[in-house]
Amino acid sequence: MAGNSFGQLFRITTFGESHGEAIGVIIDGCPAGLPVDLEYIQGELDKRKPGQSKITTQRKESDTVKILSGTFEGKTTGTPIAMLIPNEDQRSKDYSHNVDVFRPSHADYTYQTKYGIRDHRGGGRSSARETAARVAAGALAKLLLKTQGIEIVAHVSSVGKIKAPNVSINDAQEFIEEREKNIVRCADPATAEEMIEFIDSVRKDGDTVGGKISCYVKNCPVGLGEPVFDKLHADLGKAMLSINAVHGFEFGSGFEGSEMRGSEHNDIFVKSHLGDVHTITNFSGGIQGGISNGMPIEFRVAFKPVATIMKNQATIDSQGNIAEISGKGRHDPCVVPRAVPIVEAMAALVLADHWLRNRNSKLS
Repeated sequence: MAGNSFGQLFRITTFGESHGEAIGVIIDGCPAGLPVDLEYIQGELDKRKPGQSKITTQRKESDTVKILSGTFEGKTTGTPIAMLIPNEDQRSKDYSHNVDVFRPSHADYTYQTKYGIRDHRGGGRSSARETAARVAAGALAKLLLKTQGIEIVAHVSSVGKIKAPNVSINDAQEFIEEREKNIVRCADPATAEEMIEFIDSVRKDGDTVGGKISCYVKNCPVGLGEPVFDKLHADLGKAMLSINAVHGFEFGSGFEGSEMRGSEHNDIFVKSHLGDVHTITNFSGGIQGGISNGMPIEFRVAFKPVATIMKNQATIDSQGNIAEISGKGRHDPCVVPRAVPIVEAMAALVLADHWLRNRNSKLS
């Protein structure tokens, strides 16, 4: 199975299945001498782990990460870093009824057809459990970016048709602290309460709902990204669309920009009294010609409703016979709150990779 690695200079390879012994990641290309804050890495994993609240899946995983290689005396050595996260609460019997049937909107049929074999226990490799490995790697990428003053923050900006108003970010840590005050991870408290109530009603109905995450990159320098195939927004799009359940990505003005005129949409450059160049508006989302322009990078990621619902559904089995899949097992009514650290992690991996590439593109 190819396609398990991501990045060029800051490169990760994830491994493991939902119901195997463990999942993990190997990080290659992280510069030597970076202090490794294990408490910070674990804190990022804690934001993604299941069982956090009544509006997330009740699978109980501590997601305790172990660093097996690539560090010495609390710092990276420049060699491959291996991180391991043991699985603790697999409950494979919850999936015994899925052995021979294809769950609607899951990867069962496509995996079976492509490989001739599939792990029916929670989807195996296709399970969102794999994203814990990405969060661990992304936390390390965040630590690297922090040395350059680059901060990445995200929050749940919509659930179903409930939308939060635009939020301003003056201080990244204050924004995160405000977001973490509620279980839905929305930075607007009033909207958060409405979202929580709605998700809980969906949960009680045995159903699921999707939503959007808005992400912001502060203090990104000018020059990250490449002008043709490796555009910064193209790599961000690939990263986000690789996350389970993601069905949409837009940056800057996004799809709404298609409804504007160029005279409205163009970001006018100005120079401040301090000599720095910026734009009056930011419809470009901080990226022009595939390269960061120094303005805040802004993008949004849309998640579909989780495919596992607690309702019986019609389907077929592996022989093509009509079958029914029962609503059984653990239930995640809305994955979006737990996806916030995943979006941040994938953004960090892209930016860390491009920062290293940019650093190497100039003569010192």
